[in-house]
Amino acid sequence: MKKHLIIIVAILFTLSSSSQENQMTLSLDQAIDYAIKNSFSNRIAKEDIKSAKKQKWETTTIGFPSINAGIDYQNFLKQQVSLIPAEFFGGTPGEFTEVIFGTKQNLNLAITLKQLLFDGSYFVGLESARTFLKISEQAKEKTELLTREAVINAYGNVLISEESIKILKGNIQILEKSLNDTQKIFENGLTEEENVEQLEITLGNIKSQLSSVIRLKAIAYQMLNLTMGNDIDVKLTLTDTLDSLTRSNIDLRLISESFNLNNHIDYRIAENDRESKRLLMQLEKSRALPTLNALINYGTQMNSNSTSLLDFSGQRGFNYSLLGVSLNVPLFSSLARSSRTQRAKINLDIADIQLKETEERLSLEAKMARSDYQLSIENYQTAKKNLDLAEKIEKKQRIKFVEGISSSFDLTQAQNQLYSQQQTFIQSMLDVIAKKAALENALNIPLK
Repeated sequence: MKKHLIIIVAILFTLSSSSQENQMTLSLDQAIDYAIKNSFSNRIAKEDIKSAKKQKWETTTIGFPSINAGIDYQNFLKQQVSLIPAEFFGGTPGEFTEVIFGTKQNLNLAITLKQLLFDGSYFVGLESARTFLKISEQAKEKTELLTREAVINAYGNVLISEESIKILKGNIQILEKSLNDTQKIFENGLTEEENVEQLEITLGNIKSQLSSVIRLKAIAYQMLNLTMGNDIDVKLTLTDTLDSLTRSNIDLRLISESFNLNNHIDYRIAENDRESKRLLMQLEKSRALPTLNALINYGTQMNSNSTSLLDFSGQRGFNYSLLGVSLNVPLFSSLARSSRTQRAKINLDIADIQLKETEERLSLEAKMARSDYQLSIENYQTAKKNLDLAEKIEKKQRIKFVEGISSSFDLTQAQNQLYSQQQTFIQSMLDVIAKKAALENALNIPLK
C-alpha cells in the first residue's frame, strides 16, 4: 500500500510540474525580456550573427597558408605500348620496336603548401566580411526594437479583450435588471410592450458582442504567445492592467526627447548598405590588379610490376620537391571589368540617394510619432471625460425610463452612446501604450 501511495504521489507531482511548465505569469516588461531572448525572429537574428562570424573567419583564412596531402594510385590493367624506331636498338632501319614504358603499378604520395602572396580582392573581402558582420549585428538590434513594439501591441490587445469582457458583462447585468423591472411594470399594465422588446434587442446585441470578444480574446492570447516565441497554447496570466499601463506610459518628457539621426539604427543600417556598395565597387576595381601565389611541394613515387594490388614491398621510393610562384596579370577583358566597375559605381550612387532619403524619412517619422503620441494622450483624456458624462446620462435616462417620464428610444440612445464611449475609452488607452512604443522606436530609444 505504501508503495502504491509513493507511485501516485510521484505521478501527481509529474503532472503538476508539466502543468506549471505550460503556464506563465508575466508583466509587460517581463514579456518583452522573454521575447527578446526567445522570439523566433530574435533567435534567427542570433544565428545570423554566428553565421556572419564564421563567414568572416572563412574569408580571413583565404590569406593563410593551406596544406593539402594527396595519394595518387594507378594500376594499368593493360599497359600502353609505344613504337620506337628499331635502329635505336641496333635493328633494321625503317622498322619499329614495341616498348612499354613505366611499371604496372604507380603510387605517388605528396604534400603541398600554398600561400597567397597578393590579391587585391582578398583585402576588399576582409572589409566586406567585417561589414557583413556589422549588418547582422544591426539587424539583431533592429529586430529587438521591433519585438518590443510587437509585444507591447500584443499584450495590449489581450488587455483590451479582457477589459471589454468585463465592461460587457457589467452592461449585461444592468440590462437584465432593467429588462426584469420593465417586464414587471408591463405585466402591471404601466408600460408598453415595445419598451420590453427594445430592451431585449439591446440585451441580445450586447450578448452577441460578448461572445465575439471572448473568441477574440483566445486569439489575442495565442498571438501574444506567438510574438514571444511560445507554443500558442501556453496559458498566460498577465499582471499589468490596461489602466496601470496607460498611466505609466503617459510621459510628456518623451515628446521633447532629442532626435539623434546618426545613432538611429535605421540610419546606421543605411550607412552600412552604402558601405557595402562602396566595397563592391572596390572589388571590381581590384580585379584589374595582378595576383601572386606561391607553393612548395614534397612527395615520393613508388613503382611496382607486381600483379598484386598495392604490392610495393622492397620497392624504392623516388623523392621529389617543387617550389613555384605564380603571377597572373589581367591584360584585356573586352571592357567587361570596366562595365562591372561602372555598374558598381551606379549602385553606390543609388545608395547615396537612399541614405539621404532615409535621413529625411526618419526625421519626418520622429515628428509624426511625437504628434501621434501627444494626440493619443489628449484623446485618452477626452475619452475619459466623455465616458464619465455618458455614464451619468445613461443612469439618468434609466431612472427616468423606470419612472415612466422617458421613452425607450431615449434610453436606447443613451445606452448606445455609453457603449460607444466605453469602446472609445479602452481603445484610447491602448493607443497611448502603442503610440509611445512607436515613438520610442522612431527616436531609437534603446531597450531597458
